[in-house]
Amino acid sequence: MPALREAIASYYRKHYGARLTADNVMVFAGGRPALLAVLHFLEPAIEVRVAATEYTPYYDMLERLGRRYALVPSGVENGFTPSVGEYTKEGGGRRALVMMSNPCNPTGVTREGDDLRRLVQSAGSDRHGLLVDEAYELFHEAPVSALRYAGDIDESNLFVVAATKGLQAPGMRIGWIVAARRHIEILGNFSSFGMGGVSHPSQSFALELLGEERVALAREAVPAFYRRQRERHGAAFETLGLEVHTGDGGFYHWCRLPSGLTAEMLNRRLFKKGAAILGGNDCDMARRGAASPLASFIRFSFGPLAPESFESDIEILRGALEN
Repeated sequence: MPALREAIASYYRKHYGARLTADNVMVFAGGRPALLAVLHFLEPAIEVRVAATEYTPYYDMLERLGRRYALVPSGVENGFTPSVGEYTKEGGGRRALVMMSNPCNPTGVTREGDDLRRLVQSAGSDRHGLLVDEAYELFHEAPVSALRYAGDIDESNLFVVAATKGLQAPGMRIGWIVAARRHIEILGNFSSFGMGGVSHPSQSFALELLGEERVALAREAVPAFYRRQRERHGAAFETLGLEVHTGDGGFYHWCRLPSGLTAEMLNRRLFKKGAAILGGNDCDMARRGAASPLASFIRFSFGPLAPESFESDIEILRGALEN
């Protein structure tokens, strides 16, 4: 729908000063199909650079598509925040595409300001590209987008992937890519033979979600709510003896368990209460299993939890830790 593509472009123009038109937008049935499409059409010689601690499906995307990739160190030592220089350094003459979630899932670390500007500027070179997954844009106060620093996006290799996730309409998710027109043209051709388009009712619904009044409300209410939830859970976790390594974005907490306890052990206890967490080694892009330095880390999701269940949720976790 041209109207939906224009509404998406208008959103970034209004809130981030981006210089976009509808021709810079391609609509998908969610964020992950958009990420897969970019990786699918990536020239084979380009190396993907991704943090060693990142969003779990990235590993499967890269492996299943047979993409050449290199891991950038991301751990306790650097605060799960690889430097811009590590992402953009020259690598034996190879061209490179940096792939990252921002805010990061699972750590909540959020790139903004000069760090984000430098990453975006690197994508203006023929040697580098930047693929930013901004599905969690609205879960940071204030919301952050790489498109604030894009300049003339038609002269760059910047790809911004996002979705209606932050607009709080579960099950009606639409995703999109914002990129140079030459890239959007390729993705548009792919839609005609490889995707079959996105359902018209879903697009119509997304168009309503992007109404100016609703967006203005969401950009105020959603970041503030999840900040309060993040702070509330973080304070409770520290009293339970967890090391909190969470950044200031997303709706997850990234924590290290007390000495000797692994995420797998904790889950076996939580399962008995009908609860679970994501083990840190599932976010290890090197997939080192039980030998992973992230085996004692957990990703705790407070996103789907009602504020009213806070006390009982903490008690379930306390019981499992004290077992």
